[in-house]
Amino acid sequence: MNRLPTLLIALLTALALLAAACGSDAADTSATEETTTDAAEAEETEETPEAEETEAAMEMDSITVGYSAWPGWFPLAITQEAGIFEEVGLDVELIFFADYIASIDAMALGELDFVTQTLSDTMASVAFGSEQTVVVVNDNSTGNDKIICDESITSIEEMAGATIAAEAGVVDHFLLVQGLESVGLSEADIDFRGVLTDAAAASFAAGEFDCVGVFAPFWLTALEREGSAEVFSSADFPGLIPDAIVATSEIVGDNPVAVQKLVDAWYLTMEYMDANPEKSLEIMAATAETSVEDYLEFAEGTTLFSVEDALAAFEDGDTTASLAYTAGLINPFLVESGFTESEAPLEGLLDGSFTQNWFERMGG
Repeated sequence: MNRLPTLLIALLTALALLAAACGSDAADTSATEETTTDAAEAEETEETPEAEETEAAMEMDSITVGYSAWPGWFPLAITQEAGIFEEVGLDVELIFFADYIASIDAMALGELDFVTQTLSDTMASVAFGSEQTVVVVNDNSTGNDKIICDESITSIEEMAGATIAAEAGVVDHFLLVQGLESVGLSEADIDFRGVLTDAAAASFAAGEFDCVGVFAPFWLTALEREGSAEVFSSADFPGLIPDAIVATSEIVGDNPVAVQKLVDAWYLTMEYMDANPEKSLEIMAATAETSVEDYLEFAEGTTLFSVEDALAAFEDGDTTASLAYTAGLINPFLVESGFTESEAPLEGLLDGSFTQNWFERMGG
């Protein structure tokens, strides 16, 4: 029997099977590649919420921030010079106001997204209709707000009947009233004169008033009067004068990511100051246009808050360590002093969530 046809048939059959197998493998490979490609494209287009949040956090947000001359706010100059704003994804127009009142007005007029203010001044603006929210507690005044009198007055009790000047409706007027009330006196027991802070300090130094209420650095001017001395200060009333970074309620609602970035930048600045104390002092002294030595004296009466201090201040309480409690003291003062016609609504005034967010992300 001739084996050639049989072998040929077998060979052709094997080749046919091999071709079929190769075709099947190619089809399978092609299908697999298409599936893999489709899956990869799906992964690219379907981002998780976490990925979307990270992408949003990396985008640059443009904001305008105003600040003025106060030891608790000069660190913002460090934030800018050290590149911390850019580090957190902020494009910041940082405006320094030599006139503190001008910064308050700019915020109330909607020219700023954030501003540095005392709690009492924030509440006054809110009482006038400006929608603002405290998002950072920078510090407490612990001696940088002073009531200074001539040599004839050495106690609060001796202030009865005295002519006392301070800027009406603002922090040192508030401090004065609290001091008087601590010994059973009131504003009705003195001859109060509402005078702008710089003018009040200069006039007192020239002998015009018996006492004056001023904040740093203006108390340096007031103390130039021979025989004058501090009778009491914010150090005697802890927590009475908290200082803050305040946001428009609009940006808090519309762009909380930008608010969080600014809060992050503040606490990163505190870390930078701890790691670079000499450089930080140089930046702040230069911004204050004074020597490092003079700046240290100027800053001594201000206590910067740690994140833990700030979180405690945002809690409800029954002392001036609590912002909410202090706000309850400020509201009647604003009305009784004639500075505002009505009390400030407190809903939405204080928002510690951004500080809490930072604290938790840092492992707190």
